[in-house]
Parts: sequence; structure tokens; C-alpha cells
Amino acid sequence: MKIPKLIKQYRVEEGKGFRLADFDPADTGGLDVDKSEAKDTLAKDIKRLAELQELLYAEHRWALLAVFQAMDAGGKDSAIAHVMSGVNPQGCDVHSFKQPSVDELAHDFMWRAMVQVPRRGHIGIFNRSYYEEVLIARVHPEVLQRQSLPPKLVSRHTWRERFRHIRNYEDYLVHNGILVIKFHLRISKEEQRRRFLARIEEPGKRWKFSMDDVSERRHWDRYMDAYERMIRHTATPLAPWYVVPADNKWYARMVVASALVHTLESLDLSFPKVEGEALRELMKAKKTLEKE
Repeated sequence: MKIPKLIKQYRVEEGKGFRLADFDPADTGGLDVDKSEAKDTLAKDIKRLAELQELLYAEHRWALLAVFQAMDAGGKDSAIAHVMSGVNPQGCDVHSFKQPSVDELAHDFMWRAMVQVPRRGHIGIFNRSYYEEVLIARVHPEVLQRQSLPPKLVSRHTWRERFRHIRNYEDYLVHNGILVIKFHLRISKEEQRRRFLARIEEPGKRWKFSMDDVSERRHWDRYMDAYERMIRHTATPLAPWYVVPADNKWYARMVVASALVHTLESLDLSFPKVEGEALRELMKAKKTLEKE
């Protein structure tokens, strides 16, 4: 199925030669600043996404896992809320991954995400994910130490091995009918600063702010390097990354919605056919109801 022009430019299927700096966080695809075209496109895709989710749920053969990764204030929460606003909650599960609990740290690094993978017919949303284990854990080595790994298993090869495990796991999911689509909402350091200030200035948003947000900005370059390596080593045709320009939330939401619609449309979903004995039983039920 042909990839729409809107999302093709942000899709990464092959990590060789990938450079995060090639993706401008402020890009709006040449759309007008009035955003009217984007709003119309988003509204259509939200409606189409609801239709596709109903088909996905009814057919009950496939599932979709959408992974969202971004720096703090990258717009993950608002993108998920807006894009999935038309979807039936019964067929969509959102999981936010915070700092691992004691129980989660006692398991392998993929465990807590594995148990949340969507069932057939459902859309699963990961707000952060197992990719934190090659981002935060890479920028802050003490995170890796808290996982109580045998010392001989921690080396300079650890990250490359984790990338391999992730690729293999996502390949396994796809071959079991669970499509994987990954979004890195890319914002600039200056845009993050503006959003942090907006949170502080608005009483209703102050609860979102933490002093850790400021301290993490000191590691910005290390995080950018970690994101680049992550995407370079885990982008595959079966589980692509979309590096979404996210300085403008309206544009990021439009790109995310378009990518989700394209992914589900590629499945050629349809309602299950009722035929044979099942159809005859249905007709009997119809006659019974009509006589009441």
C-alpha cells in the first residue's frame, strides 16, 4: 500500500545513515499558519480511525501497538488525547510507563511492557515504553545498576544487545498479528523551555512540572544522541519509527493520526461475514422477533 506523502517524509524503516538532525522540530510541511487545512485533515482522520477501530475490533484477528516516546513536554499526552478522541474506549488501552516499581525491577527490562501488549481487536497505546531502557538508562547509568543485573552481563555491548532484543521482540509481535508503529515526537530545546514556563505560569498545569524537568535539560545533548542511536538500531520495515515534528502540536497530531490510519488501512479490514448455518439461524431469529 502506497505511503501517503504527508507521513512518508517522517517514516524511518532503515537506520543506516539515520541522523536526528535531519528532522526539523518546527517543520509544518509547508501548511499555512492558519492551520485550517490541518484541522480539517485531522478531523477526517479521527473519524476514519474510529471506523477502522470498529473493523479491527469486529474482525478480531489483528491488534495495533502504538509507542510514543518524547522528551518531557514533547506533547505525548495531548497527541494521544486528541488523535484517539473518536475511538471506542472498549477497544483501546493506554498504558503510561513511569519509574519502575520494585516488582518491575525484579524482572527483565521488557517484562512490564510485555504484559500490557494489546489483545486481538484492540489498539494499545504505550505512553513511554521499553525504549526508556535504552534512553534514560543510557543517560543515567545508575538506572541500570538498580536492575540488579549480574555484573558480567553489563558491558559496552549492553545497548547493542538491548537493541537486538527489541528488534527481535517487535518482529515476533508483528508475526503474531500485532502491528507495531513507533512515534518520536521531536521538539526543540527552546520549545521545551517555553512549554515548561507555560506550565509554571498556568495554575492548572503546575502539577505537571517537576524540578527534575529542569535538571534533565542539562543532559539534552546526551538524550539526542541516545534517541538517534535508538532509532538507528530499531527502525525496521515491520516496525517503523516516525520522527514527528512536534514544536507545533497541531501538526504533530495530524501526522500521528495519518500514520495510524495508514497502518490500519494496510490491513484491509472487514466485518466478519455471517453465512451458512449461522446466517440461517440469524434469519430464524429475525422471524421470531418480527412475530412478537
